[in-house]
Amino acid sequence: MVQTGEGMKIKTKVFGEVEILEEKIIHFPSGIIGFPYLTDFALIHDEEKGIGAIHWLQSVQEPAFAMPVMDPLLVCPEYNPELDDELLKPVGDLVSEDMLVLVTVTVPGDLTKMSVNLRGPFIINAAEKKACQVIIEGDAYAVKYPIYDILNAKKAGE
Repeated sequence: MVQTGEGMKIKTKVFGEVEILEEKIIHFPSGIIGFPYLTDFALIHDEEKGIGAIHWLQSVQEPAFAMPVMDPLLVCPEYNPELDDELLKPVGDLVSEDMLVLVTVTVPGDLTKMSVNLRGPFIINAAEKKACQVIIEGDAYAVKYPIYDILNAKKAGE
């Protein structure tokens, strides 16, 4: 990681060397599930690949670690999990217009098996640049919600 005047340059696995501006860093006070030591991320959009729906949550501390993420409403318009206010305390005072919800995308070798995890969303407070990952209890949302056909149908409709 190289510190520059306005931000820092990191060599990522997915994008090569990128500059991440300090004000773009999203802090996860408790880290993310399975990686509690990874607390700082940047949201990177991959314009070159042309997949508008998929973004990357890129770790600032571990340049080889990036997760594809997307807005769950693009594939599950009725997505509206009830979250305990206690779970959202790490992100500060959250108002709906500042809230960004993202879910991880799994892209296996067989693209037709692409899915999103609707049960472990990231809740981001865009105003305060703080975020957390929560686990939604119950069976209302799937860990592997298939999205290949949904994305193809959306692409065909464009």
